[in-house]
Amino acid sequence: MKMTGTPKILMVEDDMIIAADISLQLTKLGYEVVGINTRAEDALAYLAENRPDIILMDIVLTGKMNGIEAARIVLEKYQVPVIFLTSNSDDATFQQAISARPYAFIAKPFQKSDLERTLKVALQRIAVEGMARPDPAEATDHVSNMDDRLFIRLKDQLVKVLLSEILYVEADRNYCKVYTEKHTHFLSVPLSNFTAQLPAEQFVRVHRSFVVNLRKIESISEYHEYVTIQDSRIPIARRSRDEVAKRLRMI
Repeated sequence: MKMTGTPKILMVEDDMIIAADISLQLTKLGYEVVGINTRAEDALAYLAENRPDIILMDIVLTGKMNGIEAARIVLEKYQVPVIFLTSNSDDATFQQAISARPYAFIAKPFQKSDLERTLKVALQRIAVEGMARPDPAEATDHVSNMDDRLFIRLKDQLVKVLLSEILYVEADRNYCKVYTEKHTHFLSVPLSNFTAQLPAEQFVRVHRSFVVNLRKIESISEYHEYVTIQDSRIPIARRSRDEVAKRLRMI
């Protein structure tokens, strides 16, 4: 995600007094608050038509969906960075929240300096990730496969990637990131195109945005919400949980 102009922030906070105070602080810091939603459902409806740069999401919300559940949907469908706001600092809440891959946490109550620093770090990360993506106009990526390896064309060279070294692959809009044991490759091909080159008996799509190497999975959460590969927790879409559990029992 590349940003131009003033960073746009969507707030999802069910306490309007707190929301108004944070909104005022954000405006003074030079950010544009594009909306305040008290329910996750309303925020998701907003995202269907608009794209803020960052979402400040309270974990505890009114309505049928909490902030963690909403953030998982944001990750799967919209890929907008989420920063959690929370007054619950217990380990159980943290472990649930981390599966939604937030950019940061801000514990309530917080100081203006906490908000400012966290947003600066998040924006810097977004900028770095945007610079790391290849320019579609210059991309010459191509993928061809052999029995135990792929050859990925990056600019003017072919790079060999052994299937046994691939940990997982992550979608990033029309790009994908291939994580291996030593490198991360950025490719200007959609995840579905890249997945077609992978052997189905070894790789499985666990989520709209993730394909994992079954042989690299180190653990799966009790309720099959995520798998762990090295230091990464990769979410499993609800509709994929039974299939993933079944495939793991077959390995």
